[in-house]
Amino acid sequence: MRSEADKIKEFLLSRGAGEMPHPGGTLFEHLARVAALLADWGADPDLQVAGLCHACYGTDGYPDALLGPDERPVLAAVAGTRAESLVYLYGSCDRDAVYPALGDLGPVPFRDRFTGRTRTPPERDIRAFTELTAANELDVLRHNTDLASGYGAALRQLIAG
Repeated sequence: MRSEADKIKEFLLSRGAGEMPHPGGTLFEHLARVAALLADWGADPDLQVAGLCHACYGTDGYPDALLGPDERPVLAAVAGTRAESLVYLYGSCDRDAVYPALGDLGPVPFRDRFTGRTRTPPERDIRAFTELTAANELDVLRHNTDLASGYGAALRQLIAG
């Protein structure tokens, strides 16, 4: 019998994640590494699933998408509602607007790059977003020395904040 993770992986592959280039191989390989890193850190199961799917809607730094934002119910049916909501939060992030606020005290105004709207997610979601961001960026930098030399210090500062 196939596990839930296997079903999600099959879904990602059926959407083309195994053919999309990404630092360190393919997008699928990157997604699997991010999920594994989150598991190593002891992240909750929904966050691990979100790590496996985090780029499904593309991101502010990776424009290629497996699904459009209008297909949220499709991903929710495969990954679960909580994991999908974290994937959407991650994929919808307007990094220029959100990253500077992550180190500030208090609520984080979160600008959605798809809709242009700003909202204030609960702290639990911001913590999950930040953990997912750290895992993603660490994997990217491990597999792209040019990005590591250009953005490594900024990532260190973002994570420390």
